[in-house]
Amino acid sequence: MIVIHASFPIDPDRREEALESIEHLVAESRQEPGLIDYRAATDVSDQNVVRFFEQYEDEEAFGAHTQTDHFQEFEAALPELLAGEPTVTKFEVDSATELEL
Repeated sequence: MIVIHASFPIDPDRREEALESIEHLVAESRQEPGLIDYRAATDVSDQNVVRFFEQYEDEEAFGAHTQTDHFQEFEAALPELLAGEPTVTKFEVDSATELEL
């Protein structure tokens, strides 16, 4: 499994536009084959930071995601929407266990 965690500092003046773009990206991405989960949320301590949590079955599914029209459109729009450098971390996971609380 491939897990992606990304953090995007959004320009406060472009926040609404960014959130609309992100909402479209999430909706389209959730339809992709090989996707386990795809979520975006604003940070509770900074509403202008959006964090992505993505899970893919394998590297092929992740690679296919980066080639989709909706991902390419979002990536092209990013420079105008950001207030700083994004951070993206990729994890290659051999196993995962759901924990009971």
